[in-house]
Formats: sequence, structure tokens, C-alpha cells
Amino acid sequence: MLGQDRFPSLVSIRAFEAAARLGSFVKAAQELDTTAASVSYHVRRLEQQIGVALFVRHPQRVVLTEAGELIANEAIAAFAALRASFVRAVELDETRLRLTTLPSFGTSWLTPRLGRFRQRHADVAVELDLSADAQELGAGRFDAAVRNGHGRWPGLRTVRLMPSLFMPLCAPALKRALVDMADPDRIGVPLLGRPDWWTLWYRALGRRSGPAPQRFGTNLSAEYLDVAAAIAGQGVAIASPLLFCDELASGRLVPAHDAVASDGRAFWFTWPVARQNSSKIAKFRDWLVEEAQRDCDAGRGYVARAVVVEP
Repeated sequence: MLGQDRFPSLVSIRAFEAAARLGSFVKAAQELDTTAASVSYHVRRLEQQIGVALFVRHPQRVVLTEAGELIANEAIAAFAALRASFVRAVELDETRLRLTTLPSFGTSWLTPRLGRFRQRHADVAVELDLSADAQELGAGRFDAAVRNGHGRWPGLRTVRLMPSLFMPLCAPALKRALVDMADPDRIGVPLLGRPDWWTLWYRALGRRSGPAPQRFGTNLSAEYLDVAAAIAGQGVAIASPLLFCDELASGRLVPAHDAVASDGRAFWFTWPVARQNSSKIAKFRDWLVEEAQRDCDAGRGYVARAVVVEP
């Protein structure tokens, strides 16, 4: 009797199942991406382990023995059920896209547009995570991400969406108070946003340094919060005219100065190489690129006059 300690390896059982179902070691090898000699070895090992001949070998073909047919029926049915469960799992997974993205991109730009994706692909539900830190892809928690950088991440496929741009944005009522925007020492309203972005923008104007610390107003944790404060009239924010194109189009924001700066980075849609054949990722990628291109075309004036400054 075959004890549990002598239970055949799954590799041997898989080789036997394929050979039995296809009636050939050669065809089994092709399906399993191995050699006929390897299939023959594993089947022979299985026969030795259970002490029963499973095939009668002929020069050009193999024929199941009576014992082989008995095991083959069970093995084929078991593997068929296993294959079906994998197919169902993939089909279920393809109905839900788990996306992680930067807070400002996800809050201000992506979320208002997700309804258009749902209208086009009602079969795919999007689960959105907002994180300032790049989350690991390929571990099962997330399918894809929108990242900011230069598009070079090992193990990931990337598609460029839009460049990173920086310019001062304010509520229309504050525009008159910002006639001296080009001089960081003469700004008449509080500054909102990251000091390093302000320094980069002033360097694009030819200034060596940025505003003094006392020029800054409320310190907020994300770009979209700075813009919300700017809309409320609390100061002028340094932000992307592409990410906040809706606010500019509606008149809630206006450029406080015409100069645009860039640090050479961009927003990218990324996904693991192992998921490159995923239908849901392809659907979202194509839609996202289309949306980003539409806004880049609308904001081509900002893109064209951007001065790239190394951080």
C-alpha cells in the first residue's frame, strides 16, 4: 500500500495527467514546456513509486494500461477542475482594479474623471488608494499605480501621462496684490506649498534663491490642500496647472504669473511586467492616457513655456 510518506510528487502526477490526456509524451512535453525525456522520467518515477505500470510504451506512441486508465480518469478530472478554478479566479480578479496613486493626483485630477471610465467599462470597478509613498506592486495588494518620476522602475511597465509643472496659482481676487510676484521679497500675500517648489520656480525666473521662510502661510501636507487654501483666498499656491486645470477652467483659480517651471519629472501609469496581459489594466491604461492627453492638449501653452530646472 502507498503511504502518505511515499505520495507521488505533483510534478510526476502532472506529467502523467498531460501524457494520458494527450496520448503522447511529446505532446505533453510541449504543453508543459519541457522535454519528452523529462515527461518520460517523471512518469517512470511515478510508476516506480506506486509499483504499477501506467503505460505500455510503443516506438511512436504510448497506451494506458487498465490501472493507468483508472488513475487517468481521476487525474484528468481533478486537473480540469483546478484549471477551471484558476479561470474563475482570473475572471473575478479582472472585474476589480486596485490602484494606488499620489494624493493630489488622485484627489484633484483622477477622482473627478473616474465616472467617465465607469461609463466606458462598467465591468471594471476601481479601488483607489492615496499614498504619498510609492507602494509595492506585484505583492497582490495593488494592480497598478500612478507615480511621479522619470519612468524607470525595475520590473514595471510605464506609460507617460503628463509632465510635472509648477506655477503660482491664486484666487482671482488676489491677482492684483501679486503684481510683484517675480520678486520674492515683495510678495504681498502668504505663500502656500513646498518651499523647494517655490525655489525651483524662482530659479526658472533667473533667481538664485527662493522666498524667505516668513513669506509662507499655513503649512499643509499635500498640494491639493494648498490649492484649496488658495481658492479660499488664503494665499498663492505653487501647483500644477495641468492637475488643477478644472479649477483654472472654472475661474476659481488664475495664474498669478505666466512663468512655468518643471523639474523634468512626469506622472506615469505603471504596472508589473507579470501583469502586462491583464485586460483590466489595458482598459484603464488606454482610458487614462486618453484623459491625460486631452488635458495636455488643452494646457499646451503651459507645457510649451515650461523651463526645466534641475532640483
